[in-house]
Amino acid sequence: MPKVSSEKKKSSSPRKTPKAPIKNPKIKKQKPIGVVTHFYANISVAIVKFKTTVKVGTAVKFNGATTDFEETIKSMQFNHEPVSSAKKGQQIGIKVKKRVREGDSVYAAE
Repeated sequence: MPKVSSEKKKSSSPRKTPKAPIKNPKIKKQKPIGVVTHFYANISVAIVKFKTTVKVGTAVKFNGATTDFEETIKSMQFNHEPVSSAKKGQQIGIKVKKRVREGDSVYAAE
């Protein structure tokens, strides 16, 4: 009668470990410079709370669930007075061409 081995047979294929995704250093994820807090549809004005200083003439991109367009800031107002720049944390009214929604992110356009 043949002798039965008590050792388990080892698998011939080595275990594969999952590889981490390769990061491309050239692609940077943009950080939002502001967020839309309100939109007045009858006058097409977006109220944006900025996280950085922004000036008139800056190209911005509005991005949200149904919003995705770029526009250059042509006019800004604070307390119904025209201003040339917005400071960090300030809520500014910006005239926009398209509809935006509360919660949409504002990015610096490239």
